[in-house]
Amino acid sequence: MRTISAVATPLRRISTGRQAARRCFSTSHNLQATWGFIGLGRMGYAMAKNLRAKLPADDTLFVQDVNKAASSKFLEEHATGVRVAENVREVAEKAETVITCLPEPQHVSGVYRQMLEPATLLKDSSTTKPRFFVDCSTIDINTSRSVAELAHSTGQGRFVDAPMSGGVVGAQAGTLTFMIGAASEDVERATQVLSMMGRKVLHLGPQGSGLAGKLANNYLLALNNVATAEAMNMGIRWGLEPKALAGMLNISTGKCWPSEVNNPVPGVIEGAPASRGYDGGFGVALANKDLKLAIKAAKEAGVKLALGDHAKALYDEVEQAENCKGKDFSVVYRYLGGKE
Repeated sequence: MRTISAVATPLRRISTGRQAARRCFSTSHNLQATWGFIGLGRMGYAMAKNLRAKLPADDTLFVQDVNKAASSKFLEEHATGVRVAENVREVAEKAETVITCLPEPQHVSGVYRQMLEPATLLKDSSTTKPRFFVDCSTIDINTSRSVAELAHSTGQGRFVDAPMSGGVVGAQAGTLTFMIGAASEDVERATQVLSMMGRKVLHLGPQGSGLAGKLANNYLLALNNVATAEAMNMGIRWGLEPKALAGMLNISTGKCWPSEVNNPVPGVIEGAPASRGYDGGFGVALANKDLKLAIKAAKEAGVKLALGDHAKALYDEVEQAENCKGKDFSVVYRYLGGKE
């Protein structure tokens, strides 16, 4: 695994003269570069804001989302350097580098087909250089590979899968960690792009590897979340004080992210979703989606799972419970009858 810190603004202009300012990403005859961002949800909106803030002022960012209100709001917040595209094909025609952040596999597949079919993208646009596509969605590996094949086989662009970790807070702060699957020749460029929206880039292998790592991580996260909720509930019902119990766990072998950072018991960690009525954070529906994707990919690879299906059944129930819908996934503790 190759780890690349991504803190600096990688496309900073050189101040030794106007001609020296040309950047390797620009293919036009002027000194401007064009960028595209598709998917302005809670994560994507914050990522696109950070991208626009890090880009040189005279670059143009084309944005597009099926929610026209989100696109309009983004345009209102950025007086210069932003244009709203009519559709995703226009983004692909106008932008040299296109970043996508979409909810589900079918959305990713649909968007890329609209961008790449018919396979005349480079003829229909102002530049004939193949596009650079970076997909930050968390989807299944097979869908991602089919999209990559569509881009590569038609010669219309390079494709990198780059799911991220860090949540909405990380997206807003620009501290995301990206796990990328990319050919070795695409790693540097992907890192330069992603560094404007995050702090670290982990190259895990060829295309599809980023998603493999992300799904394995989120499978473990989903299980740890349930186990932490059960263990906290167990100890509290045995008479242990919640903060004392959590403190012990977090210097012992049971320590994990749900116990230390996102503890599911209200009041244990100030600022955690559990201490805010389980609002914000990593939604239970998203956690369940990623868990299902991981289980599906594991079964396709012939991996035997002992806990996955049990956890999935629980999250299905939590997701539908009236007092848990739309909440952070640590609300599993509430569903289990934990003391609040």
